[in-house]
Amino acid sequence: MSVSYFKIQGKNALSGTITPQGNKNEALPLLGAVCMIRGKSIIENMPDIKDVTMLMDVLQSLGFEIKELAKGKFEFINPESISSDLPVELCNKIRGAVTLAGPILARNGRVFLPRPGGDKIGRRRLDTHMLALQALGAHIEIFPDGYEIKASKLIGTDILLDEASVTGTENAIMAACFAEGTTIIRNAASEPHVQGLCRFLNHAGAKITGIGSNIITIEGVTSLEFPEDHIHKIGSDYLEVGSFISLAAVTGGELLIQDVNPDDIRMIRMVYSRLGIEIRHTEKGVLVPADQKLEVVPDYHGQTLKIDDSPWPGFPADMTSVALVTATQCNGTVMIHEKMFESRLFFVDNLIAMGAQIVLCDPHRALVIGKSKLYGQKVVSPDIRAGMAMIIAALCAEGTSYIHNIAQIDRGFQEIDKRLQSIGAHIERLQE
Repeated sequence: MSVSYFKIQGKNALSGTITPQGNKNEALPLLGAVCMIRGKSIIENMPDIKDVTMLMDVLQSLGFEIKELAKGKFEFINPESISSDLPVELCNKIRGAVTLAGPILARNGRVFLPRPGGDKIGRRRLDTHMLALQALGAHIEIFPDGYEIKASKLIGTDILLDEASVTGTENAIMAACFAEGTTIIRNAASEPHVQGLCRFLNHAGAKITGIGSNIITIEGVTSLEFPEDHIHKIGSDYLEVGSFISLAAVTGGELLIQDVNPDDIRMIRMVYSRLGIEIRHTEKGVLVPADQKLEVVPDYHGQTLKIDDSPWPGFPADMTSVALVTATQCNGTVMIHEKMFESRLFFVDNLIAMGAQIVLCDPHRALVIGKSKLYGQKVVSPDIRAGMAMIIAALCAEGTSYIHNIAQIDRGFQEIDKRLQSIGAHIERLQE
């Protein structure tokens, strides 16, 4: 079987106009939510990525009829009944399968959730999901290959999540929609994709308030159904917007990024300003001017700048890999502190091989000393976000780079090679 890899020639300014894909992290929970909605659901701006197509395969295995009405626009026909047993082989390949637990439990009173797959970036606990579902009345039995979750009746309650887990919050919200009475979720995640899920459910008749805050209230209902011809549009992927800003800045080009919600990138913009990157909001989108300063602004009294991730509206954990590679091209020293996943920063070995000056202090912290001159290398993408970081590094490096294991990148970025070619990137998809 042939395996794809990227060949990238660096040192070419990326300029022009580009449009971000639909938000992957909104698309996946919406595919869980359609399990709760009677009849027809129509969703547009669906990203054409492997994580989405694999989760659609799971829905089809449950009996859903799925039609592509136009590019990125899909119609989902919910069958009269669906199985409570999710397909093990499919779910083992994708982390997003976990978002089916809450809705199928709410619909059927039982779900068997196989152990989900996804990026290998460290332990990705499911405790928050399970504790929230237990609080609503579910009983959970653990098996070697997954979890059986049962509830004869879900009862609304006051839930304090042990961490602001995005998918844990989403599962709790979806299950609570069919719970009897009122549910209050405290320490809830409030990222734009969580907000998108809540709006999607409310348009179908759910009663969710507190959207965008860390306290969400859900009044239980007995059924959900969209008005005739309702279409939900997935928001732009603000993580991809942040990656494009970085690409333009480190390659020296002027780039216009269309269809951006300014509120979604406020913290990204703030952090990037500390790296000497200026962006401008215009009527057409976000403009990244050419020839950025790329000078680190230290903390007061000359202390080392620290970039760390935190729950929304903090700096997104999924942006730390991109921020790290961006810092290698900025004059100054930056401490990157990735608090969530103990394996996410291990990809820095690839950057060091390319010439970056990075000290990996421990699994969560890396000290970046810039500016480093990068040189093309053969590297491997361990996960979606590191894959994009490696593309950025290769495009500002001198010479030719080869990125392998790009199936990981395809899981999260739609036709990234073709879209980057459109703004001047010298990137080819080749077969081994």
